[in-house]
Amino acid sequence: MNSELKEISPTQREIHIQVEPAVLKEAYGKISKRYADRVSIPGFRKGFAPLDVVRMRFREEIKSEVLQLVLPQQVSEAIQEHSLQPLAEPQLHLDNAENIKVNGSESIKLHVHVEVMPELQTPDYEGIELTRRIKPVEDSEIDDLISSRLDQEAALIPVEGRGSEMGDTVIADLEGVFADDPKGEPITASDLEIKLGDEVIEKAFTENLVGVKADDEKDFTVSYPAEFSSPALAGKTVHYKARIKSVGRSETPELNDEWAKSLDEGYESLADLRKKLRVDLETYAKADADARVRNDAVAKLIESNSFEVPNALIENQARNLLNNFARDLQQRGVDLNKVENSFVEMAYHQMRGQAERDVRGAMLLEKIAEAESIVVAIEEVDEEIAKLADYYRTNPEEIRESITKQGGTATIENNLRTRKSIEALVAKAKVSDGPWIDESQEGAVAEDTDEKPKKTVKTKAEKNESEKPKAAKKKPARSKSAE
Repeated sequence: MNSELKEISPTQREIHIQVEPAVLKEAYGKISKRYADRVSIPGFRKGFAPLDVVRMRFREEIKSEVLQLVLPQQVSEAIQEHSLQPLAEPQLHLDNAENIKVNGSESIKLHVHVEVMPELQTPDYEGIELTRRIKPVEDSEIDDLISSRLDQEAALIPVEGRGSEMGDTVIADLEGVFADDPKGEPITASDLEIKLGDEVIEKAFTENLVGVKADDEKDFTVSYPAEFSSPALAGKTVHYKARIKSVGRSETPELNDEWAKSLDEGYESLADLRKKLRVDLETYAKADADARVRNDAVAKLIESNSFEVPNALIENQARNLLNNFARDLQQRGVDLNKVENSFVEMAYHQMRGQAERDVRGAMLLEKIAEAESIVVAIEEVDEEIAKLADYYRTNPEEIRESITKQGGTATIENNLRTRKSIEALVAKAKVSDGPWIDESQEGAVAEDTDEKPKKTVKTKAEKNESEKPKAAKKKPARSKSAE
């Protein structure tokens, strides 16, 4: 075999290969003999047909098998000869494919496209200018937190001697049947809380449940608009039967020192509660500012280092992003079988741009890790597993078992290595403090590249809330059948 390597681009190599006649002749003889021993040809006993007749009758089949036997081995040897490490399956192209001969009378020429990692130089990552902006804590934020906590502490006081009114909360067991599928699985919910007149409550529920009392039963129909947020209910008509269990009025505690003390969280007064909430918000604001600095550092590193990124890595990351997007749609109740191909193509095109940035950033951070001689110790992996266990409220053994089933601790090690690389990048940057700028008003949202993974297991309260049917404009009623 003769081979010649050509560099097409930093990530593309082309190998020109000439397969010698002797190699082809040997393979041709072996494949021909196999056919002669196994095939049946009219006029000859099995295994006794002349070799030339067999070769003529099964010419294309023998040719195909000879190429399948010879070419992969030749390509593999050429790749090893030139010390290449392909990122994807090499692409083979036969020269003069229509007229090639595999009987060993002449050589075969082909060229192979191989995608490889580019040879990156260590980037100039020292002295990147960054601005750390801490969001100031407003009194209104503290007021909102306290108001939310008051709502959580609110008690539902049963009303007596009258029917339900606007602002009351009706607790009911609900069963809904689709008008176009009356024998299908119904929508069901137990102890569903419906606050009459609430803006997130579907108007038909409020209209039909005003005036009810405990132990009443009420039948009503809801026709959901075509643009309703839940695909399972959009454009559907549902006949509901509500069994009223109670009617109450929500009363919130009085906002004073006694209420703050009653929380049993160590607050001495309302002023003490506000003070500690401010400290918590300021701590969060500083952590968020640090996250923005890390993001900005990586973004500027990417912007200042242009190089060709292997398409195979971009494709792989884009598929990962698209799969994550698809899972998110499913969790929101979207039937993926009904998603238009044009939408998938548009989403994938957008994912490719993000995927290229992801891969470019990862490659640059890996060069920084090499330059900084960053290593990840076993103890650090154990500590990370312990943090994950605490985050998911389980024990480290369960986390480790789950990780082992998914292929081991390599992902954790890579994440820690990346995290250390970003820390090294920021440590050698020029970071100055600046005034807060509300980037959300400009459509810019910074995300922490080092954030903890989102919880995939809901708490009991979250699970109950998400699985309840919602008679709402923003949160649709759901059931197993509706989903």
